[in-house]
Amino acid sequence: MTPDASGGRDLTRRQWQMTLLASLGGGLEYYDFIVYGIFAKDIAAAFFPASDPVAALTLSLAVFAVGYLARPLGGLVLSHFGDRYGRKTVFVVTVFTMSACTLGMGLVPAYASWGVWATLLLVLLRFVQGLCIGGELPGAITFVVETASRRPGLACGIVFCLVNGGVLLAALVNLALQSWLPPAMMAEYGWRIAFLFGGVVGLVSFWLRRSLEETPEFLRLQHRAARRPIGEVLRDHRGPVLVGIGVVALTAGFNGILFAHMPAYLIQVLKYPSKTVALAMNLALFAMSASLLVASFFADRVPPRRLMQVSALVILIGVIPAYQVLARGDANLFLVLPLLTMAVAGANGSFAYLLAGLFPTRVRFSGVALSLNLSFTLLSGLGPLAANALIGATGWPAAPGLIIAAAALIGLVVASRLSDRPATLAEAVPASG
Repeated sequence: MTPDASGGRDLTRRQWQMTLLASLGGGLEYYDFIVYGIFAKDIAAAFFPASDPVAALTLSLAVFAVGYLARPLGGLVLSHFGDRYGRKTVFVVTVFTMSACTLGMGLVPAYASWGVWATLLLVLLRFVQGLCIGGELPGAITFVVETASRRPGLACGIVFCLVNGGVLLAALVNLALQSWLPPAMMAEYGWRIAFLFGGVVGLVSFWLRRSLEETPEFLRLQHRAARRPIGEVLRDHRGPVLVGIGVVALTAGFNGILFAHMPAYLIQVLKYPSKTVALAMNLALFAMSASLLVASFFADRVPPRRLMQVSALVILIGVIPAYQVLARGDANLFLVLPLLTMAVAGANGSFAYLLAGLFPTRVRFSGVALSLNLSFTLLSGLGPLAANALIGATGWPAAPGLIIAAAALIGLVVASRLSDRPATLAEAVPASG
């Protein structure tokens, strides 16, 4: 994971190609995963009929959380195969399964037709999606830092830029459907179009990923691959796992609230127009992608933990005032939302590089998967539910900002304890906690 000894800083054409293929697949899979949150209101109406719309939305968000709760299990299983037998096979399996689940979710009959069986099938498909995504993102991080070893910070930034691109694609599909279909048709079948589209696009990603090659670092160590990688991580690298959870905290907390909670929160709680919210979310996602790519460019040139510290400080100071502005109900969403996403760019552009540097090659996939999935499960998966609960318990519309502020505080504390050189973190952090 260190720059080439010759001092070369540029990636070869093949390294760029492999990085982009790994990242593109992640973006398409995240479209599949996040589109659920964007259409949570319509899914709630189809599968959770209730006289109280807030209760129906809460149940729908609970199913969203099921996908996150499945992530650690999926990460454990898939990272085992990734560290034991190679990264490529995991990529191919996950993208195909995710695509099939997304197609299935678009075809499941509503509660009115199948009753509780429709809801249970939705939960099952969401659970399998979570299993797959639990290995997808850790695999992408591991793959690119081992393939693009001259520019690992930028390579990780490309992964998350295109992951956000998948989320942006979901938002654009939402915007198009909102523009073309009246609300009644959106609730009846419009949201299904988004799932069917995602499933088809995912199959394209599956076809593209078949050309991936195994990473050079894994091939060099293949004869010494860990037989029980997750056991080795738990035995010898407990300290780095805990540090890794903290490294991911700000990104997980912020992105979970932004992607899964913010659209429904702005429309249903604060009564902003749905089309305005869709347009503003698109702009915010574009701003996030561009700004994190800029930050990741610098992550190879300055200590990446400094980038995380800057973001954590800005978010800690500014997120509550930003939510108070939103809570007034008349905020300029085209200004507030992009500024929020740009504020977190330093963390988004550095956390993956920092995380990968915590673990040696032989157990990197497993270490990254365990840390990443635990953090995302706790903060992204449960964050939207916690945000709804805080609003209900306090009556304060700006309460979701407290969750992001807490995540920023964790990120600030952890970043202050990291080394300036991610490549040496595996030695710098105690092996057990």
